[in-house]
Amino acid sequence: MTTPPARTEPAPAEAPRAPLRIAVVGGGPGGLYAAALLKRLDPAREVTVWERNAPDDTFGFGVVLSDETLGGIEHADPAVYRALQDEFVRWDDIHIGHRGHLLTSSGHGFAALGRRRLLEILHARCAELGVRLRFRTEAPPAAELAAAHDLVIAADGVHSATREAHADVFRPRITTHRCRYIWLAADFALDAFRFEIAETEHGVMQLHGYPFSSGASTVIVEMREEVWRAAGFDEMDEDESTARCAKVFADVLGGRELRSNRSSWTAFRTVVNERWSHGTTVLLGDAAHTAHFSIGSGTKLAVEDALTLAACVEEQPTLAEALTAYETERRPVVESTQRAAAASLRWFEEVDGYLHQPPRQFAFNLLTRSRRVTHDNLRLRDPLFTDSVERDFGCPPGTPPMFTPLRLRGLTLRNRVVVSPMDMYVAEDGLPGDFHLVHLGARALGGAGLVMTEMVCVSPEGRITPACTGLWTDEQADAWRRITAFAHTQAPGTAIGVQLGHSGRKGSTRRMWEGIDQPLPEGNWPLTAASPLPYRPGVNQTPRALDRAGMTAVREEFAAAARRAARCDFDLLELHCAHGYLLSGFLSPLTNRRDDAYGGPLENRLRFPLEVFDAVREAWPDDRPMTVRLSATDWAEGGTTTEDAIGTARAFVAHGADALDVSTGQVVPDERPEYGRSYQAPYADRIRNALGVPVIAVGAISSWDDVNSLLLAGRADLCALARPHLYDPHWTLHAAAEQNYRGPAAPWPDPYRAGSRTPPTGRTDAPKPRLTLN
Repeated sequence: MTTPPARTEPAPAEAPRAPLRIAVVGGGPGGLYAAALLKRLDPAREVTVWERNAPDDTFGFGVVLSDETLGGIEHADPAVYRALQDEFVRWDDIHIGHRGHLLTSSGHGFAALGRRRLLEILHARCAELGVRLRFRTEAPPAAELAAAHDLVIAADGVHSATREAHADVFRPRITTHRCRYIWLAADFALDAFRFEIAETEHGVMQLHGYPFSSGASTVIVEMREEVWRAAGFDEMDEDESTARCAKVFADVLGGRELRSNRSSWTAFRTVVNERWSHGTTVLLGDAAHTAHFSIGSGTKLAVEDALTLAACVEEQPTLAEALTAYETERRPVVESTQRAAAASLRWFEEVDGYLHQPPRQFAFNLLTRSRRVTHDNLRLRDPLFTDSVERDFGCPPGTPPMFTPLRLRGLTLRNRVVVSPMDMYVAEDGLPGDFHLVHLGARALGGAGLVMTEMVCVSPEGRITPACTGLWTDEQADAWRRITAFAHTQAPGTAIGVQLGHSGRKGSTRRMWEGIDQPLPEGNWPLTAASPLPYRPGVNQTPRALDRAGMTAVREEFAAAARRAARCDFDLLELHCAHGYLLSGFLSPLTNRRDDAYGGPLENRLRFPLEVFDAVREAWPDDRPMTVRLSATDWAEGGTTTEDAIGTARAFVAHGADALDVSTGQVVPDERPEYGRSYQAPYADRIRNALGVPVIAVGAISSWDDVNSLLLAGRADLCALARPHLYDPHWTLHAAAEQNYRGPAAPWPDPYRAGSRTPPTGRTDAPKPRLTLN
């Protein structure tokens, strides 16, 4: 969406401390509940709700609310809570249909009611409190409302006119997604939350269904845009679409019909706003933010917005402070929900890539798709289901997934934890020293299946900083051999891997803590890259584009370093083709602007990295595995696409890569990553399930629960963690202790065995209180 230029007109004047005249635009659950709360908190307030539809008009059918949301409602307005309690349909199971199998997971706890009934309850409560409800009435323009009221609440939905009227201030970003969906209903109650996958001649279609009364269920049918068109839905009217959906999912529906309510096919739109308030106007619910229906959070978020807004208006000394407090409190919650919803949305967009999975793994994958349900809390909810998924995965009894072995060529890793490569910037003349011995040695003793070095540079010119390690001399090889010998002797069973790379245009810079990506104050060396493009124009030097002779020289430097790495007794070698360094610079269309055989289409951009890979693979012992680290997206417009990433991975596997280490970004400085928990893991997942190759997932994986979840869902084969291993070198051993695992995949070194139990933190034997005396 194009953002209008900023306006210079002054904001509206500050409202009184306690707003007395309140306008609510939009009569959905969020707007109505905000109106009721604000009126209840101060009966003297004049609160008016404008709703352009009739009281009994509603779209969609059922609404799901969480226990957390209901708890807030109970505390804020017991009358509404009691009315809702009388209406709710509750259930615990999720049913998942997959290729003729129906799998059930229990213990989830849902509560739903009809959207129309929810609105009736809120209408009645507003009327009881004296809120003015203006149905079939368009709200006056936003500026007009703001001039006549102390507070304007824009709860006018995803297509908010109020938001658009002040788009220069709210600065919305609206993303339209790849699937079409339609809201329908069935006149019988499903006995669980139901997900069903239909593989049709036109492509994959999916059903999301749940009961909302004793005799009715919401049914949402969703599919990719191209499937929707191929099936002819784009040419059907409402009745034809409804009948066709009932036919596709006849087994789930028992042959019964579906009904619509002015239902139409639409594509989901994610709404994000940089600001939620403008003067005395504030956004609420879908006007401020949306989250995909597959995590059932739209009404929940709107109602929670209303609760928080009313509380902040009551608690803060001025309206301006109240609106700031409202956004400060709600934004982190909403952003977290939107990240979970985005993960769920993408999962359903790519569901055809998971259909090959065994039924129980597919079901586990679906249940954990948003990362809000994990292996650990699913075990609490339904241990029998989780046990069955673990058995299918190959977990011996009492063994968490992360402590199962993995074989790559002649190397068997005893567990699935990798200490991710982390640049330390403490070498002298490329030599690893005592720091590296202690750093890598400590992590080898800490229990990880594989410990990776930092990026080891293949030449002096290929260093990032003067303090980077290298393998361009035999003296450096001897220093590395000292470290591998320690790991193999003192931590037997731990594998140690080397990552070889060349900095390309990102070289000749200061150490990270001295100014990341900043050039050296003196002693800079000339840089080479795929194209003569500086990393930061005006800051970093312009590199020389490698010619054929230069490429040959670099290729041989990689091969020579690989031969030295083999003599160092490293167990695994990784070729660094990510993060904007030299080989990554050839792969990304943002950094490769060549017009020769090494630029242009992906096939050409791959040519030199594959030449280097082949040379390294030939120099590296055949029985030892080799991996490749990739940036699967540049997080920037015009950069590496999903198709590029899969094509690149496919090419390296065809040339002999044993696994792909799938990272993202750091290719261009103006990237916009979507940070969050395990935020890079979906890229590894996509490559793994598209190609059927082993992958290493990275990116803000911080808990052993995340590791177990990713492995068991089939999204990764290994998980690489960086910062957690800086915080705790014994992260893997502690993860084993916390899961009561004492098997062979996480042995404590003999000198540390006495510390293998969590130390007590205080008295636990004090008498428990038994009586309360008045």
